[in-house]
Amino acid sequence: MKIIPVANYEEMSARAAEILLEQVRSKPDSVLGLATGSTPVGTYQHMVAAYQQGKISFAHCRSINLDEYVGLGPGDTASYHYFMWHNLFHHIDIRPENAHLPDGKNLDAQDACTRYDQLVSDLGPIDLQVLGIGSNGHIAFNEPSDHFVADTHIVDLTDGTINDNQRFFARREDVPTQAYTLGMRPILNAKLALLLVTGPGKAEALHRSLTGPITPAVPASILQLHDNLIVIADQAALSKF
Repeated sequence: MKIIPVANYEEMSARAAEILLEQVRSKPDSVLGLATGSTPVGTYQHMVAAYQQGKISFAHCRSINLDEYVGLGPGDTASYHYFMWHNLFHHIDIRPENAHLPDGKNLDAQDACTRYDQLVSDLGPIDLQVLGIGSNGHIAFNEPSDHFVADTHIVDLTDGTINDNQRFFARREDVPTQAYTLGMRPILNAKLALLLVTGPGKAEALHRSLTGPITPAVPASILQLHDNLIVIADQAALSKF
């Protein structure tokens, strides 16, 4: 585990983008595991800028996103499909057929999860997995539980997660209560995991995840078992260390 302390969100975003861009330069057909939410937006902005300046191409990359809300799809502005295309994919040269997210519109959970697991298996190990962390210690949408789940599954979102994500919706009752999410197996099998953390609201979760017992009650604690984990966190997020 390597922890890179930074001063603020902008520095975190720039350092994360440097690592991502170096990954793509060294392996143009990299499989990138991508995340949504406010944390990686700045990183994606740096990636877009590098592409627009002619410094990088993503034409041969494949991407796998961590999760998607059940019931939402590309046509929904609150979906993670929309988020990724709005914040990244539309602004770089990744091929649409190479940008993958769970099918939130497929309400047959077993079928949706089996298909996504097969996709992840077909693409091979993720070369670099971007991760954020929830205030309750969740990674992707793997919520606190009494057990870890290995593969893609449907999850009931906690009240805390729904509250955290309410800012992306007009009303709290509009926030979906379920999501499809990658399980822990592909995250742990990624060749490099890049955990991005910012703000005082994540400080306790980050401290428990990196220094406490490995427990499904704090899902991100399983990252202690990762062979190649880089944490980039600002001063506020590291305040409990």
